[in-house]
Amino acid sequence: MRRRLINSTLAVVLVVIAVFGVSLVIVETRTIGNSAQERLDSEALRLVSVVEAKVMEGEPVDDGVLAEQIGLHRFARIEIPGSPPVEVGQQPSGGVIRGSATGERGERVTVEESRATVTREVGRSLMIIAAVALLAVIAAVLLAVRQANRLASPLTDLAETAERLGSGDPRPRHKRYGVPELDRVADVLDASAERIARMLTAERRLAADASHQLRTPLTALSMRLEEISATDDPETVKEEAHVALTQVERLTDVVERLLTNAKDARTGSAVAFDLDEVVKQQIEEWRPAYRSAGRAIVCSGKQGMRAVGTPGAVAQVLATLIENSLMHGGGTVALRTRVTGNQAVVEVTDEGPGVPGDLGARIFERAISGRNSTGIGLAVARDLAEADGGRLELLQQQPAVFALFLSREARPREQQPERTVR
Repeated sequence: MRRRLINSTLAVVLVVIAVFGVSLVIVETRTIGNSAQERLDSEALRLVSVVEAKVMEGEPVDDGVLAEQIGLHRFARIEIPGSPPVEVGQQPSGGVIRGSATGERGERVTVEESRATVTREVGRSLMIIAAVALLAVIAAVLLAVRQANRLASPLTDLAETAERLGSGDPRPRHKRYGVPELDRVADVLDASAERIARMLTAERRLAADASHQLRTPLTALSMRLEEISATDDPETVKEEAHVALTQVERLTDVVERLLTNAKDARTGSAVAFDLDEVVKQQIEEWRPAYRSAGRAIVCSGKQGMRAVGTPGAVAQVLATLIENSLMHGGGTVALRTRVTGNQAVVEVTDEGPGVPGDLGARIFERAISGRNSTGIGLAVARDLAEADGGRLELLQQQPAVFALFLSREARPREQQPERTVR
């Protein structure tokens, strides 16, 4: 591209020089020739005046008198009626330029000059014109190189940016070049880079969320299958198989939620459901794991509440809190349901050391963990809660008390007394 820009600019300059240069040479040549002719005519007229004056005063007219009156390298012939011609200077050879004038008494003066003098003057003018043309060409080449670099370098830079985008590096460069058209291309590439970066971030987040959200149901399902494989009691097998099927349904629901965008999840999945059933389901699923760890899991609080949300998402949030208590907490884990205003609240607490003080304000941020875990479980749980119009909060750090707030559907049976289930 640089070569093309330089060649095109140089071609334009050469055409301009050719058109105007040739015209200028022609005009200058004619001007110099006319100027030389006018000088000779003027000198001839002046010599006629001198000769007339000499004749009227009766003084002799000879070459010694007139030699001082003509220019160098010129020849003059003076013809006076009744007198022999007088010649001044050396007559030039070859082509000449001739000027003449006639006096009132018949005197005639002819002045000649070699055409080579005019040719030399024309040559000097042509050299000046050629030097100016050469300077113009050099200036044009320098300007063309500069302009080519100004245009080609940004294009090369933009091509590298596009190549980086194609190779998976979506960092915008925010670099501008002072050329509106190129800056517009840079704006589009930066906007595309930001969109690609957001898409890649969303994909990575989806992969991390999928990994974490599928882990809990798969772990619970694995425990149920172990229970089935370890017993020969048909009733126990049937019961555990029923629970396992329920967990498979939850796993399917998790996969569907991962493949559904947030808008569809918010507008199409929230329903009124029995909160007691979800809590009971989680207690049953996690009791074997707690029993194996030598710990207990219990629930208490208000019964008969109906919350508004997605049962699968609520179950996933509670499963995350229960799993965190199993991994990071200690003692008995308690789930307590209560009502506050128009919201149903499920609190999850344990008897462990709680959340470290420096993590309390950041516990729901991604990659924040008090131990060697992924650090995304609580972040995903909060996202799930907010997608259902609820919220997940840390009410107390030591011991840790997490609370899930959901909109509730008021029912007459909510007036039943609180219960404790173990």
